[in-house]
Amino acid sequence: MITLLAKLLKVLNAEAAPGQISAAFCLALFFAFMPFFTLQHVLLLFLVLVLRVNLTGFILGWLVFAAVAFLLYPLFHWLGMAVLSADVLEGFWRFLYESGFWHLTRFNNTVVMGGFIAALVLFLPLYFTSNALIRRYRQHFMAWLEKTRFVQMIKGSRIYSAYRTVSGWRKPI
Repeated sequence: MITLLAKLLKVLNAEAAPGQISAAFCLALFFAFMPFFTLQHVLLLFLVLVLRVNLTGFILGWLVFAAVAFLLYPLFHWLGMAVLSADVLEGFWRFLYESGFWHLTRFNNTVVMGGFIAALVLFLPLYFTSNALIRRYRQHFMAWLEKTRFVQMIKGSRIYSAYRTVSGWRKPI
């Protein structure tokens, strides 16, 4: 638990833009809320690797949201059942089910459908909320932490200056 918290703080203090970290959390939400290996998982992994999102933030978000999703599976089942058994959409679902391509998505599974809808509903609120929280953290808490004596002592040490020299050697992407 402490290592997870330390990794989260490392992600929040990283030089990545808040939008990149928020996008990583949102993609992790989609990845975690769908329980089976589906076409959506392949597409999400492709997006994570192609887009400039924070990979560590994605992995941490996936771990956290997977635990939350495990608790929400009954809700996902109920939501998926409601959508898949709606009389209005019966023809649409039949058309998709008869097509071979849509079998890869496994949207005929109630938990997959419910998790997808829940992630779709939570995507934008999570993005804007996490973006605002990261900005607030960086403006207030990180600035306060920089002013503490402990951090000042660490930054004044030779080890820290050697670390800064070595960390400056890497090439920017």
